[in-house]
Amino acid sequence: ADILIWAASQIVEARDAGLRTSRLMAATPYEILLFVGRGTSLRDYQRLKAALDRLQSTTVSTSIRQPAEGRRHRFSWINEWQERTDRDGKPAGIELIVPDWFYRAVLDDALVLTIDRAYFDLTGGLDRWLYRLVRKHGGRQHGGWRFDFRHLHQKSGSLSPFKRFAFELRDIIRRQPLPGYTLFLETEIGGRVLLAFEPSSACGQSVDGLVLSGTRTIVPSGTRGSCYQEPKPGLTHGNKTRNRALNLESNQESNFEERARDVQKLIRATARGLSTAARKSGGPVPEPARNSSAPELPLRPRSGGAR
Repeated sequence: ADILIWAASQIVEARDAGLRTSRLMAATPYEILLFVGRGTSLRDYQRLKAALDRLQSTTVSTSIRQPAEGRRHRFSWINEWQERTDRDGKPAGIELIVPDWFYRAVLDDALVLTIDRAYFDLTGGLDRWLYRLVRKHGGRQHGGWRFDFRHLHQKSGSLSPFKRFAFELRDIIRRQPLPGYTLFLETEIGGRVLLAFEPSSACGQSVDGLVLSGTRTIVPSGTRGSCYQEPKPGLTHGNKTRNRALNLESNQESNFEERARDVQKLIRATARGLSTAARKSGGPVPEPARNSSAPELPLRPRSGGAR
C-alpha cells in the first residue's frame, strides 16, 4: 500500500504543478524508501523489490467505477516494472507502469484523500491499516465515525483470533498513534464494544511532495512533528451527552439488528423492574389503561347553554 500511496502522491502533485502526467513513473529506490519512511539498507532494497513483485502478481477484480452495469474490471496493481542501469552497469533507478484504472482514479479529485505525513511513522501493520480505514470513513465527517469490533475484525482479514485482534485494538486506543484522529472505546447497553474516532488537529503535513528522479534534495524527511502530546489515561470518551453517528454505510446489518435487540432488552428489564417493585409494595401491578374516555374539548356548547 505504501508504494501505491507514493505513486498516487506523485501523480497528483505533478498534475497540480502543471506537469504532464502519465502511467509511467521513474524514481530511485532510495527516493521511494525515504518517502515511505523506511530504511535504506540492503535488506530494505530487497524488501522494496519483493513488494513490487507482489503488486505486479496480485490480480484485482472490481466493478467500481464501471459504466456498464454488471461489468467487472481485472488488473494488477502494477502492470510492469524494471530496474534501470547506466552505461557502466550501475543501478540507475526503477521504472514502473501503473494500471489505467488506478491512474484514472487518482486523477479524480472526488476519489483521493490526502494523508498525514506522520502516517509513515506508524510502524505497526494494524496501525497503518486502521489509519487508512479511519481516513476513508472520517475524511470529510467532522462528527467522526464508529465501528463494531467484530466488524473490524472481519473487514481487516486478519488471521489472528478475535480476542487477540481486540487486544491489539485496545492497545492502539491506549497509545493514540493515529495522526489527526482521536480514538475512543465505547460499550453499548447490550455489551457491544465499539471503536469510535473523531478528527483532531492534524500534527504533520499532507503527502504532496513531488519526487522526481535525481532530485533527492526535495524529498521530505518523513519525520513526525513535535506537536503531539501524550493522551490522558482512560479509554472512554469524556463527552457522553450527545449521540454519535452510526456507521450506517459499511455496517448496516450489525447496527440495526444490535440496536433492536438492545432496545428490546431494555424494555423487558424495565417491565420486570416495575412488576417486582409493585409486588414488594403490596400494590397492584400497573397495567395500561383500557377504553379510557378522552376528555371532552370545549369546542361545542353543552346542553342547557353551558359552555
